[in-house]
Amino acid sequence: MSAVRVPPGYLRADLPHARIVVRAEVRAAIETLLRTPGAPTLHEAAGRHPGAHAFHGRGVAWAIELPGGAGRAVVRHNRHGGLLAPLTGDRFLRPTRAPRELATALRLADAGIDTPEVLAIALYPAGLGVFARSDVATREIEGAIDLGELLLVSAPGDPRRPAALHATRALLDSLARAGARHHDLNVKNVLLAGDPATPRAVLLDVDRVTFRRPGSRGVLAGNATRLRRSLDKWTHVRGATVTADDLRALFGAATA
Repeated sequence: MSAVRVPPGYLRADLPHARIVVRAEVRAAIETLLRTPGAPTLHEAAGRHPGAHAFHGRGVAWAIELPGGAGRAVVRHNRHGGLLAPLTGDRFLRPTRAPRELATALRLADAGIDTPEVLAIALYPAGLGVFARSDVATREIEGAIDLGELLLVSAPGDPRRPAALHATRALLDSLARAGARHHDLNVKNVLLAGDPATPRAVLLDVDRVTFRRPGSRGVLAGNATRLRRSLDKWTHVRGATVTADDLRALFGAATA
């Protein structure tokens, strides 16, 4: 944990079973959750919290109202995917991916890219002195819908669709300007928030982001290709209707 940079506005705290980096204004709420009897991690405590709502993905993320009126948060437990998953599960070499996610989220925000605010990261020893498990708590963006879900619930001609595609196209351009390559840019990782007529696109799962030269066309093309692959899968597996006009609106500049 000593290698983890503590950004301005955050505090570090060592608890008996966890080490955290947390926004100062929610420290009391996070520490209250970590004292939940029988719940040794922030993620487990969130799952037991009254009114917790589950989001299902690689694992379950819990949306909760933080104790003490500190607002709403989404708590995720970090897990490996792909070939490593059966071998390592949720154990990572210290300091885990959580500190990188915090640093990446702050760098993206500095570049004007909308992504959920990281409220806290929590690390837990996991044996041999070199492994740890980790949780990440982010500010919940209430009333939002991801791009994949919007494509399922909106038909071509629905006014929400061109507005969502315009916002997503703007996100692609912003990522390219920042040199930010998202290696898992799929339709579930683009969240549409605010007024459906003029939504903003919020980037999720930013621990998968790496940085290259700002303005790189390779970044623009890579992100567009990854999102297009996800769209194709969404149409074939989930039955979403995506028209040629939709694709031109989304990828015209990115693939020109």
